[in-house]
Amino acid sequence: MERWGEKRYHSLDYALRSQFGEKVYKIALNGGMTCPNRDGTIGDRGCIFCSPMGSGDFAGSSADSISDQLKRGKYDLSTKRPIHSYIAYFQAFTNTYGSISHLEKIYLEAVSDPEVKVLSIATRPDCLGPEVLALLSKIRKIKPVWIELGLQTIHEKTAKDIRRGYPLSIFEQAVQNLHARQIPVIVHTILYLPGETPEMMLQTIDYLNHCPIQGIKLQLLHVLKGTDLAIQYQQHPFHIPEQDEYIRMVGSCLSHLRPDIVIHRVTGDGPSDLMIAPLWSQKKRTVLNELHAYLKSQDIWQGKEYSNL
Repeated sequence: MERWGEKRYHSLDYALRSQFGEKVYKIALNGGMTCPNRDGTIGDRGCIFCSPMGSGDFAGSSADSISDQLKRGKYDLSTKRPIHSYIAYFQAFTNTYGSISHLEKIYLEAVSDPEVKVLSIATRPDCLGPEVLALLSKIRKIKPVWIELGLQTIHEKTAKDIRRGYPLSIFEQAVQNLHARQIPVIVHTILYLPGETPEMMLQTIDYLNHCPIQGIKLQLLHVLKGTDLAIQYQQHPFHIPEQDEYIRMVGSCLSHLRPDIVIHRVTGDGPSDLMIAPLWSQKKRTVLNELHAYLKSQDIWQGKEYSNL
């Protein structure tokens, strides 16, 4: 078994400490974007699970400059501990969906902060045209750039049901384009999307093992107020896992994942004022402690069941 500090998986914290020699904290930013799945280009209601804030509920305010958002984020994080290194994380909505001049302005403003070590950008794979890719290549010469792509699932029926708005081939092309430019890719996946079985979730994991990606987020499906998913759940309740079931599923995912893939998330902590289900997920520390205990008791580690054949 490989050891990543005290964890049985290749955690983001371990990867960052190995690279920068200290703990690095993430500040969620709002670049004032929208999304082609909201402005009418693809759709006008977004993905069915996406919150009114474009999954940027913990991000700063778009009314503030990026510098001010970073300043506020640093203050909030450093009140209890000394911190010197940060990730500038553009989280809300689709963060490559804007004019090149606007994107260049906000990216450069973020990386100009000497305490920002990495620029991380959450976006859609269908919003990475040639001009955006050229800009990302330019920025990565200043500081490391990560791109987080919202895949969620490889299954086309599920993708249609959640209104993802693009086929798997678009994701594959985006990953290849980023890989060719040596820009690390983090893939966002959602576990327990309506209708998906454990076998289907593991098929997504096995697929990603054969993609040139560097990181993954395993996100528990959250049913949030103000989403179409919430309406669906209230009208036709679908399966939401209990904590023990979810932990077992994460264990299976980790055991099947390539050992080199960095685990950026194994659960989630949605805003408490919006959460409908599962309510147990709000005790994030408890979930993590139970997961680590389960991995140890079952002798599970990342890559245990991985085969590159």
